[in-house]
Amino acid sequence: MACDSSMVVKLTYAVIICMVLVGAPLQHCEAITCGQVQGSLLSCLPYLQGRGPPSPACCNGVRGLNAAAKTKFDRQQVCRCLKSLASGIRGINYGLGAALPGKCGVRIPFTISPSTDCNRIN
Repeated sequence: MACDSSMVVKLTYAVIICMVLVGAPLQHCEAITCGQVQGSLLSCLPYLQGRGPPSPACCNGVRGLNAAAKTKFDRQQVCRCLKSLASGIRGINYGLGAALPGKCGVRIPFTISPSTDCNRIN
């Protein structure tokens, strides 16, 4: 059976479509999880409850999380996780939370607050 050029083109398109369909879900697997957010910021809890300055471990977690949130989707996910996690912890001072990135030498594109609309983060 001889291969004509139209068959090769169709096969090439089929392979490309399969690669796109298989590769697309993998991008979401690499997204930041709330477990990662929680693990990165757990050492910040004493500071967020007004029990002292942010620890070096806290600031390392803030910097690491900021570095990991490379895409708009990641930043929105971190925002959602922060809001969800904070709502379940008593004694969080949101003013201290908003100041935390600056205390750790990090700039983030949103204010950490219960009223932040995570969908508007770029």
